[in-house]
Amino acid sequence: MSSCFTRVRLRTFTLFGFLLCCALPATAQTIALSLDSCKQLAASHNRRMAMEEAAIEKAEQDFRTARTNYLPKVSALASYMHIGDEVSLLSDAQKQSLGTLGTQLTSSFSSQVANLIAAHPELAGLAGGLQAAAGNLANTGNALGSGIANALRTDTRNVTAAAILLTQPLFTGGKIRAWERITDEARRVAHERQRLTRQQVWLEVEQAYWQVVSLRHKQKLALAFRDMLAHTDSDMTKMVAEGVATKSDALSVAVKLNEAEMTVTKVEDGLTLSKMLLCRLCGLPLNTDIEPSDNPEKMPAVASADFLSRPELNQLESAWKIQKEKVKVVRSDFLPQMALMGGYAVTNPHVLNGFERQFAGTWAVGVTLKVPVWNWGEGKHKIRAARAEATMAQLKMEDAREAVELEQKQATFRVTEADRRFELAQKHMEAADENLRVAQLGHHEGVITTQNLLAAHTAWLSAHSEQIDALIDRQLSRAVLRKAKGGE
Repeated sequence: MSSCFTRVRLRTFTLFGFLLCCALPATAQTIALSLDSCKQLAASHNRRMAMEEAAIEKAEQDFRTARTNYLPKVSALASYMHIGDEVSLLSDAQKQSLGTLGTQLTSSFSSQVANLIAAHPELAGLAGGLQAAAGNLANTGNALGSGIANALRTDTRNVTAAAILLTQPLFTGGKIRAWERITDEARRVAHERQRLTRQQVWLEVEQAYWQVVSLRHKQKLALAFRDMLAHTDSDMTKMVAEGVATKSDALSVAVKLNEAEMTVTKVEDGLTLSKMLLCRLCGLPLNTDIEPSDNPEKMPAVASADFLSRPELNQLESAWKIQKEKVKVVRSDFLPQMALMGGYAVTNPHVLNGFERQFAGTWAVGVTLKVPVWNWGEGKHKIRAARAEATMAQLKMEDAREAVELEQKQATFRVTEADRRFELAQKHMEAADENLRVAQLGHHEGVITTQNLLAAHTAWLSAHSEQIDALIDRQLSRAVLRKAKGGE
């Protein structure tokens, strides 16, 4: 029953491996890559790295933008306005009075002439000429008054204006300098974020790379174990035929052989999936057959501990400095602001030569000063709030330093533990090799049972598998320690 169940599971895993191979393109390219090559491929194809590059470009442009605040700004503006009622410098009574200016001036004269004629009839001929002259003077005066009223019309129902303005900050309470420092620190944060992302990506690549190496070694181990059991199974068939072994012993060996076949299939499927993960991280087609070229027994160097090299701490330090500069920005809003202003403006109609319906302009230069007088304590509260944020950033940085120190010590202990585990696994493997050799020899001589021989085979497989795990764990523990110490 156990043998049948084992065969069913073996067929299931074999079918899974067949379907997985069919899902991949038939033309798989085999390339040998070192760990450094995989890291470089990942750095050039990873989307997170590309986003960090864009973030660095943004931070650089923000810094350049902040520095432009030291320079004068030139702007141009234009406007058109239609007004429903015309702006008038004269009242309606004044306009009417000017329109009858001549009549008003000659009315008194005409009445006096009439009185003179009544008193001296002999002057009637002269009076007629004077009356005619007064009429002409009235018409001339009326025309002159109307002309003055028309000349004082503003014609402002359609107003067009344009201007070029120049503004040069003279004193802003330190805001411009503070923003320059903030954007400079933001540049540093962007670079440290890129370095942190690169470390994370490279650690993922290293983990995937050594996983492939581990499964490659376990594949060879599983094949060797299967071939060993196949040889034992062949010997057991002969021994049963000669009558020196029972069918039960042969069946036990066959069951172990089936389990070994299933193990080979599982390891090969896991190796295929691990290679696909490594291909995805490196930006290669998923069907690429990567052959690792690094030797797992060669131990990489580990950088010395240096808090300043951790990108997380550098980011937090920059965040603290940014918050301190923001305190200055908040304070500057409640300090005097001074700027030099100048410009040239044109309007239509203009008032430079009366009211003329044409474009004309003039220039102006001046200084503006804004001094906050009273704001009910708003500035004091905002400054205290900004200082509180700076304090929070400082405490967060100090807390992170302690966490990093603990992380480094834990990573160092893991490296020491991995080295000890590897030494023990090496000794265990050597003992398992000797135990298997003695068991095979004793079984051949008939002094060791088949069950003991199979137990020796199992112990041999377990010892070699543990030695591979310990070997790979030494590599991974050093990779984690290197990242904990800020190395790449």
